[in-house]
Amino acid sequence: MNSLFHPHSATPHGNGMTSQRARDRLVATLREEGIRDPRVLDVIRTTPRHLFIDEALAPRAYENVALPIGLGQTISQPWVVARMTELLIEGTLPRRVLEIGTGSGYQAAVLAALVDTVYTVERIEELLRLARRRFRSLKIENIRSRHDDGNVGWQAEAPFDAIMLTAAGESVPRALHAQLAEGGVLVAPLGPAGAQRLVRMRRTGDDWQREEFEAVSFVPLLAGLR
Repeated sequence: MNSLFHPHSATPHGNGMTSQRARDRLVATLREEGIRDPRVLDVIRTTPRHLFIDEALAPRAYENVALPIGLGQTISQPWVVARMTELLIEGTLPRRVLEIGTGSGYQAAVLAALVDTVYTVERIEELLRLARRRFRSLKIENIRSRHDDGNVGWQAEAPFDAIMLTAAGESVPRALHAQLAEGGVLVAPLGPAGAQRLVRMRRTGDDWQREEFEAVSFVPLLAGLR
């Protein structure tokens, strides 16, 4: 595990809703709601979520809610980030992870504290520019990012030990199937709006084992660039 954040380093004078106490309350809530992996809970505790949203929303950073980040996108509810991370790393910890949908950069930062390298793809250039700025300010050096259509993945860096989608489609894009390594794990929200569920798929040769988990609600996985 790469220890990228000290609990107090990002907010040395933190108080109120961005303090370490607020983060501890969030972790207690996540534990009560079924998040069990201590590695995930520790990373959620030490990752400064308030730095991944607009300053005006910082007082709500450690509430267990999704928040708007502009351009019709959101930063996911902390429970969802924790649950998807937990599903992805259960069993063998992946070394190289592809994330589709950088958004604010928060999910990538959480993954980067657990795995060797995160490759993240974002179709909206402005969001990616802001996320990159956050990665630099937090001195996260094991995230590589790309402005591209997430449906095509990142073929030049494939195969990946794990793939995470942070936007929902009816099915997993075919290109991503091909970029997952033998024995790899893919976690994604799948299904139509109003009927999405978290899905984990494990690849063994040409066989895919599919497991369905909790109901969720994500922005759609769209094609093209902005």
